[in-house]
Amino acid sequence: MPIFEFRCGECNECFEILVMNRDEEVDLKCPQCASVELERIISKSCYAMGESGGKGKNAGPSVQNRSCSGGSCTTWELPGHAR
Repeated sequence: MPIFEFRCGECNECFEILVMNRDEEVDLKCPQCASVELERIISKSCYAMGESGGKGKNAGPSVQNRSCSGGSCTTWELPGHAR
């Protein structure tokens, strides 16, 4: 279910539209001024990661580089809950 973000060309309002499926018809107009002069914008990524067991509150990701048959491999260990 992608969320698309748009900016209105008339009032500069930024808003999101959730598309539930490919065949769904979506009314593309600004919720603020009802203009159809819209520009698709690139979404920002924002996330928060919780505390990792024993690594401390501000622990960041750790990187492990290894040599593999295809060259080199990198594994990122991200703090937070594990499956």
